[in-house]
Amino acid sequence: MSAHIYRASAVLSLAVALLLTGCLDSTPSPSEPPADAVQDTALEHAAKHLDPKYVCPMHPQIVRDEPGNCPICGMDLVAKMVDAQSGKHPAVEIGSAVINSMGVRTAKARNATLWRYIQTVGRIDYDETRLTHVHPRAEGWMEQLSLRAEGDPVEKGQLLGRLYSPEILSAQVDFLIALDQTGNKQRVEKARNRLRLLGVTEPTISTIQKNGEPQNTVPVVANADGVVTKLGVRQGMYVKPEMEIVTIADLARIWVLVDVYEQQIEWLALGQTAEIKVPAYPGRSWEGLVEYIYPELDPKSRTLRVRLAFDNPDGLLKANMFADVVIYGGPRREVLAVPAEAVIETGQRSSVVRALGGGRFQPVDVVTGMASGGLVEILSGLNSDDEVVVSGQFLIDSESSLQASFLRMGDSESAAADH
Repeated sequence: MSAHIYRASAVLSLAVALLLTGCLDSTPSPSEPPADAVQDTALEHAAKHLDPKYVCPMHPQIVRDEPGNCPICGMDLVAKMVDAQSGKHPAVEIGSAVINSMGVRTAKARNATLWRYIQTVGRIDYDETRLTHVHPRAEGWMEQLSLRAEGDPVEKGQLLGRLYSPEILSAQVDFLIALDQTGNKQRVEKARNRLRLLGVTEPTISTIQKNGEPQNTVPVVANADGVVTKLGVRQGMYVKPEMEIVTIADLARIWVLVDVYEQQIEWLALGQTAEIKVPAYPGRSWEGLVEYIYPELDPKSRTLRVRLAFDNPDGLLKANMFADVVIYGGPRREVLAVPAEAVIETGQRSSVVRALGGGRFQPVDVVTGMASGGLVEILSGLNSDDEVVVSGQFLIDSESSLQASFLRMGDSESAAADH
């Protein structure tokens, strides 16, 4: 009982498919008598369309067993054969007139050199190895502060402010007492080192020694060139050693942080050349290097973070700018490649339509590799000098898929009849 139900369902589905493709009409095809068309089963009728002899290029419903002319347009009928043994993607044959009307173009698969490069977007950040921090070495009050806001440029040795600290003042007194005790060089050096440890600069120590009297406030100076990225105190504040007075960033070299997709990780290596462009300066680019590849992927985005380093001598590149990034991974030579437009991607398979010659075409499943410069690497499925369709391949692939469906339905119908 189930076999009869399956048979009826298969016949109905096939009939619908034939109607949609114009193969089954309300009137019998001129290629077969009306009585024969009525007596044919759906599978017998489908078989005639799967293995026709001669067909009109403009009116595929016109099928003849012998050469002749189309009764509708008068065109010569052309031979059309489908190889039922060609697998899940049967070959199809198309007349030259149809090929011209479809605009079918072909190109050869060839060995080529593909340049691996990764295009992505990055964010500019400070080079953390060039960040310096200024802390007080003793508790006290910032009596003066020369800086007014973050972003102020500073130079190494520049006065940032003046600190009053009772501990530093006491150390100055001990230093002067040691100087008065002539001949005790060890004590003098010990007192001098204590002032150094408290952050008192050498010029200030020399001034104290020369004048013979302590200074109520001592200078706090910048320890590097750059710009102030963090200002942690204000004038008059009470400060402690754990407090950060300022953070100074050297902008002569910056980082660019980018995310690279998982399938491109193989192309990455330390020391590779990278190039960036920023919207703020159209037409200008900067060249740098891949400095660090982070050890783990982001679990949500499935991307790997990569750090690039660029020289920035004029300071034009600012932190938190967005940049268009290209990482050059070097060439891959002698790889089999086809034009990118020849590849049909369905989400479940990648395929191309191979030209067999004589107007015959067949879809072929392929395994693709990298894509670069309008070419796609073919890892398997094609040989060098195979000719593939680069225009009109979707229609040919659809025709092959339809005929493959007819063949599968025929096999299923035969199996159901045997049971």
